[in-house]
Amino acid sequence: MILQFCATFFMVTILAASAIPKPEEKRVVDYDLSDAQHFQNEQHNTQYDHEAFLGKEEAKTFDQLPPEESRRRLGVIVEKIDSDGDKLVDLGELKNWIQFTQRRYIEDDVERQWKQHNPSGNETIPWEAYRKAVYGFMDDMDPRDLDREDEGFSYKAMLTRDRRRWSFADKDGDDHLSRKEFTDFLHPEDSSRMRDVVITETIEDIDKNADGKVSVDEYIGDMYRASEDGEEEPEWVKNERDTFAKYRDKDGDGFLNSEEVRDWIIPADFDHAEAEARHLIYEADTDADEKLTKDEILDKYDLFVGSQATDFGEALTRHDEF
Repeated sequence: MILQFCATFFMVTILAASAIPKPEEKRVVDYDLSDAQHFQNEQHNTQYDHEAFLGKEEAKTFDQLPPEESRRRLGVIVEKIDSDGDKLVDLGELKNWIQFTQRRYIEDDVERQWKQHNPSGNETIPWEAYRKAVYGFMDDMDPRDLDREDEGFSYKAMLTRDRRRWSFADKDGDDHLSRKEFTDFLHPEDSSRMRDVVITETIEDIDKNADGKVSVDEYIGDMYRASEDGEEEPEWVKNERDTFAKYRDKDGDGFLNSEEVRDWIIPADFDHAEAEARHLIYEADTDADEKLTKDEILDKYDLFVGSQATDFGEALTRHDEF
């Protein structure tokens, strides 16, 4: 069965005050380890593994490195992962590394945006300052243009979504966000107290007829677009329809409500970092001892960090690490 975890729309909020924001659809599949889908059309997608192993931002420019240099730098990473120095990478060490790369991505992103929206170094950022920086251009727009949809989105809807998410993140209700609250605002998928807004945004993104629930066609439509020539649905789509009926739609009413969407995208007791670590070990463990040697990892370097034929791997270009 294909493991599909919902995608949720996260707006780009790193725009300068003078720029009109361009919404970017970032579907967080398999939750927060990667923006890529782990499986596409029943085929394993190594892009997911690259991003999970290296971190999202660090996995973008690896194709600039020749294979020899990429292998050398991967070897440096392996030595860092092997925290006990026994020349073997076990499940716990690999899981810890994956969690580290994810934390680093979030911390780097928050640091960049905190400085951008808080150049004076204050302890909090007020909503009005953020709104003006990101959406101030709307003040001069014709009101009739604010509701107009362009390729499925409107600036007014974007502002409304950000305002709601801001209020969720504003724990003390003062309409200012501390750095921790700002982190929750930017990365609600990584905050347990922000899960409700993630569920709400997910439903809004998939629920095309705005009835507050997700039908099987909306569920399928979020991951598959049928061609206009009427070709038959691929087998993996048929399997997803069965998954919807047997596992997602728990009350059998033909729709996913908010609780069913929660169970879908945030399954209880599922550790994404551990699942990815187990997957990488399974793929690279040639002697089946459930641990990876440096050679085993280097032999599968295309799985871990890609190659010149892919677009992933900026972590290996960090000069301060190599």
